Amino acid sequence: MGVVRRRLSKTFSNFFDSEKAGGLLLVVCTVVSLLVTNSFLGAGYLHFWHTELAGMSVELWINDGLMAIFFLLIGLELERELKVGELSDVKNALLPIFAALGGIALPALIHFILNRGSATQSGIGIPMATDIAFALGALALLGKRVPASLKVFLAALAVIDDLGAIVVIAVFYTAKLSTVYLFGALLVFGALFLLKKAGVVRLAPYLLGGVLLWFLMLKSGVHATIAGVLLAFAIPFSATDDDERSPSYRLEHFLHKPVAFVILPVFALCNTGIVLGADALQSLTTANSAGIIGGLVFGKPLGIFLACLLVVGLGICRLPLDLNWKHIFGAGILGGIGFTMSIFITNLAFPNDTGVVNASKMSILLASLVAGTTGFLWLKLFGQPTEADEDPDDLDFETT
Repeated sequence: MGVVRRRLSKTFSNFFDSEKAGGLLLVVCTVVSLLVTNSFLGAGYLHFWHTELAGMSVELWINDGLMAIFFLLIGLELERELKVGELSDVKNALLPIFAALGGIALPALIHFILNRGSATQSGIGIPMATDIAFALGALALLGKRVPASLKVFLAALAVIDDLGAIVVIAVFYTAKLSTVYLFGALLVFGALFLLKKAGVVRLAPYLLGGVLLWFLMLKSGVHATIAGVLLAFAIPFSATDDDERSPSYRLEHFLHKPVAFVILPVFALCNTGIVLGADALQSLTTANSAGIIGGLVFGKPLGIFLACLLVVGLGICRLPLDLNWKHIFGAGILGGIGFTMSIFITNLAFPNDTGVVNASKMSILLASLVAGTTGFLWLKLFGQPTEADEDPDDLDFETT
């Protein structure tokens, strides 16, 4: 039995750093949005997001348009993880994959049990998601107090978690389906894939095709942001990590800062304008709110921890040498930070019920605050690397 030591890639390090700063900015934007909404400026602030612009409201342009770029970045990160990252090695990938599945299934089950057969049953997808920016941002604040393997584990878990959320959005939150537009979107995706196979490496044709793909997906009834994920897998990728000749690498590197510092903050400003009325506390006691809070605060850490415990106990995979079960549980707690993806799914789950949407968002914010604070404190107390001489830029994996 030996130790395989390797360094965090430059791409991953840049990604991790941008998530740290982006997470802090999201906190600021959320606080600003809540304060403005509940001030004398509130009515005008909320009206602005519903202003019509080229046939859609500003809110829809953000949630259906700008967020497609966020999903494009998620797709590019997922492809990198699958090709050259943590998920490229089946042995290393199994642990975060099973962890993500546990972290999706148990929160969904908790919400379903509490809301089965009710009008809020469609909110089952809300507690499934983990917010990458906040989760990695909280972890980044701990610096050298946590091992490098934990950063990679949580990043891989969050990316797989988001993939699960994307599948849920595509399958369960699709509006009335237009087969003509959907067929057109699939034709465009096929054409882009053929360009990739033909060796075309210029980004322009893919980006232009991506705009058309987004439009057709929007018209098809399948949520338009799915176009971002499809486009990511149509763009050529180099098998060598950090290869600046790779169109996928160049685009991912370019998108990190605009997504972290523009798109997600704008999304937060638009979607966290929650009116805190006299019934705010009462709305947190509904079955839907209990399902969201219970799913994120309790379901996530238990689902992630128990799934890892099961597969390691069965000998399917092993923990990296510098991680212990306290690290895994801490990562599970941070997995309960739902925010971006949870709010996004809330808008899809309850498109015509402002009251339920507001209560759901309050539940998400409360649960995310509890999960983020608890996870940070847990790992600050118990997150020290298990090997005293561990270099935080190195990863140790057990091999046979």
